[in-house]
Amino acid sequence: MEQTTDQPAAAGAGIEALAHTIEGLVRGVTRLPSPAHELAYRVEPARLLEVCRALRDTPELRFEMLMDVAGVDFLQFGREDWLTTGATRSGFSRAREMNAPPDPDMAGRFAVVYQLLSITHNARLRLRVVCPDTREPIVDSLVEIWPGANWFEREAFDLFGILFRGHPDLRRILTDYGFIGHPFRKDFPLIGNVETRYDPEKKRVVYEPVSIVPRVLAPKVIRHDNRYEPALTAPEFAPLDGSKLSDNRGR
Repeated sequence: MEQTTDQPAAAGAGIEALAHTIEGLVRGVTRLPSPAHELAYRVEPARLLEVCRALRDTPELRFEMLMDVAGVDFLQFGREDWLTTGATRSGFSRAREMNAPPDPDMAGRFAVVYQLLSITHNARLRLRVVCPDTREPIVDSLVEIWPGANWFEREAFDLFGILFRGHPDLRRILTDYGFIGHPFRKDFPLIGNVETRYDPEKKRVVYEPVSIVPRVLAPKVIRHDNRYEPALTAPEFAPLDGSKLSDNRGR
């Protein structure tokens, strides 16, 4: 009789074997809770370059490819304005009163997440490094280790204002010349800061302060999705201020 393999169990065993190898060979990393069959580590900012070189060059690991770099803004994470139960029935009664306005200088507000791939060992890995300084978020550039980080880091700089120490050409890559602010920050105004129009007298495009009046016509709706509930209740995703993250029923 043909034997079948328990694929989820096999995948889980492979993840644990990889974790054992990483923790035995790489210093400066702390494992993070993550969904099944995924592996994630928090990296000390001062050891980011050392850790990434080890992950790339160690024969047992060989993470040759950097797949993605993403900025993260944790401002007000886990403390949304709108509850989600009965989204189509409750309307504005779902609003919650915030105890205090968002603190733009909160510790640990900005982080950078890296997605790595080992072609040699067919393995994936996620790294997270938290920017030590919120007012001037900065981490080391990984361009010298993975040249493909160049444009990824420029995007994170453009959208989140995260600086990458040692980057060879850290310029905006998506927004327009003279753009004010970083549009993926949670405190960036939805209407923006500047608007453009064609001036027939000057016969060119001109920049002016935004003239849109901010209005809220409908509450933000976040639908409950059971697929993500285990991940959202994991310790990794708890609010940074230590408060309890309630579920969709307010518990």
